[in-house]
Formats: sequence, structure tokens, C-alpha cells
Amino acid sequence: MKRESEAILEDGLATPLVGVWAETKYRLVAMYDKLFSTGMKDKWDERVYLDLYAGAGYNRIRGTNRMIAGSPILALTVEHPFDKYIFCEEDPKLMAALQARVKQTAPSANVAYVTGDCQIEIAKICTLIPPYSPAKTVLSLCVVDPFDFGIKFGTLRKLSCFFVDFLVLLAIGMDANRNYDHYVKGNSTKIDEALGNTEWRERWKKLGVLRREFRSFLASEFAQSMESLGYLHQDLHQMKLVRSDDKNLPLYYLALFSRHEMAYKFWNDVMKYGTDQKSFWE
Repeated sequence: MKRESEAILEDGLATPLVGVWAETKYRLVAMYDKLFSTGMKDKWDERVYLDLYAGAGYNRIRGTNRMIAGSPILALTVEHPFDKYIFCEEDPKLMAALQARVKQTAPSANVAYVTGDCQIEIAKICTLIPPYSPAKTVLSLCVVDPFDFGIKFGTLRKLSCFFVDFLVLLAIGMDANRNYDHYVKGNSTKIDEALGNTEWRERWKKLGVLRREFRSFLASEFAQSMESLGYLHQDLHQMKLVRSDDKNLPLYYLALFSRHEMAYKFWNDVMKYGTDQKSFWE
């Protein structure tokens, strides 16, 4: 799925347009980047930041001239930078913009770029993650921020063979509502691929709950799929539900998945201060 539209900013580089609610998402991502990069710097020999939908590095709030940094720039500008960055972006124009902005922001950073669909290029992405050994421990943080519920679970399964924590945006709010009949009653395999199973339909039918619960059901199903890979259990209340600012509609969940309790301590701090940025930074 392509971005809705693009704008050309003062730097002459392509920049996606996003809703104002994206500020909430990026604030939470920035908080977690800070805690993860600092908290893990003396515990692991190498820390890797992986972004599967990297974008152009900056975004513009729709209807305004306000630019906000995207996840790659946020990760590059933490106090204790990661040892390696891997950015994947399908759109060549956005990748070119990202490369130019990374060069301006962090010219000395160790960055690998993969142009293409992360689900097609996953084998290449895996080769770029430094190998783990007792003499050189490696921990990665993978940000998964698609534009709809289009991630294939098989992609995450392949990455889970490494020591990887996932920060995942589950873009199922509007998607689940608009395409409910198509997913539940049709022949679409999109949800099957996102969850990594085909049994979810039977579980949904047995629940017998209202259609409006479909969004939360899918989020819980995804968490169970991550558990099957050895990640710790995540309840819905541990995920951040981001809503639109205009009509207060549920848009997506932002969820952390890790095999280590320490990561959830960081995430609890992010959730605690997610609506109060000032107290977090003080």
C-alpha cells in the first residue's frame, strides 16, 4: 500500500504527509529508542536498529507546514547511538530522500540500506545483521511500521531467529472496520499472512462478540502469534491505542514484543509518560 500523498519541503526532498496523530506515535518511538539504546549499551557488544518501513526520514503534518522526524532520524539522534542501522524502504524516491537526510544528520553512522519490499528482501536484511557469538553479543531493535495490516508474519518469524525486540504498529483500526466482510467472510488471505495462521476465523466466530471488537481481537491474536516465537505475553492494556485527533477513531496499536523482562520495564515507562513528554525528559 502506497502512502496517501507526498509533499516537497524546503530541502527539495520527497516527504510523506501524515495525520497529526503521528506525533503521538513518534513521541513513543523516540522515548523507547532512548531507553533501549542507553539501557543496553553496556549489556551487549553491539546494538542494531532495524526499520522495515523506513520512509523518507521526515514527514509533514497534513494541512500544515510542520515537519516531524520519522523513526530513522529519531534513532540516529539518540544520546547513545546504535552501532549499526539497517533501513528498508520500498519506494526508491523516499529511499533517496532518506539517504540524503541521513547523510546530513549522522554522516558517520554505520548505515545499510535495502531498497525494496521488506517481505521480499528479508533474506538480504538478515545477512546485514551482525552474527551473534559468545565473544560478540548482538541485540537488535526492529521497528515495524506498515501503512495497513499488511506485514507478513513469516517475515517476523525469520527475524526472530536473531536476538531481536520488535516495536510493531498494528494498523488494524480503520482497516479492520472497512474490510471486515472481506476478511471474515471473503477469500482474502491478508489476515492469515499477518497472523501466521488460518484458525483465527473459527476463534472469532466462536467468540460471538460484536463487530466493533474485531480490532482488539486481531491485536490479541497477533500477540499470541508472537508468543509462539518465544516472546513474552502482551495484553491489550500493555499496548498503546492511538486514535485520530478529529473524530477520536481508533487507528492502531503500538506494541512491544521482547523475550526479556527488562524491555517491558522500558516500555512501561514509555506508556506511563506517553502523554506527558515533559515529565519523562526531566
